[in-house]
Amino acid sequence: MLTAVFTKAITYFAATPVCSIPNHSFFGFPSWWEYLNVEVDPLGKCAPAFSFPNDILAVGLAIVDILLRFAGIAAVISIIIAGITYITAAGSADKITASRKRIVNSMIGLAIVLVASAVVSFIGNSIG
Repeated sequence: MLTAVFTKAITYFAATPVCSIPNHSFFGFPSWWEYLNVEVDPLGKCAPAFSFPNDILAVGLAIVDILLRFAGIAAVISIIIAGITYITAAGSADKITASRKRIVNSMIGLAIVLVASAVVSFIGNSIG
């Protein structure tokens, strides 16, 4: 009896194709199908399974995740530029104040982006 159960399970898993799309990300950015389910297409290859009204939220979350990562990169670049401005201020109080303000605002923006990205990833992984 036990061997029949194992034999049946082995034949089921051998007949069921395992499908996963390789993660070829561009500079660490997720693809638009990040939170979609994957299935075997008629050609026998793995492809994202998109059904129009149901999966719009998943694709929208993936696009928001991509945009949040761009915003995080922009915040880091802004911090670097403000740091260079701070270093090259040459004692000018106006430039020092402006660069400090820009650093603080960029850090706040980066924190917001990190929290928003975590929330979007959590929601996307829970529905996808």
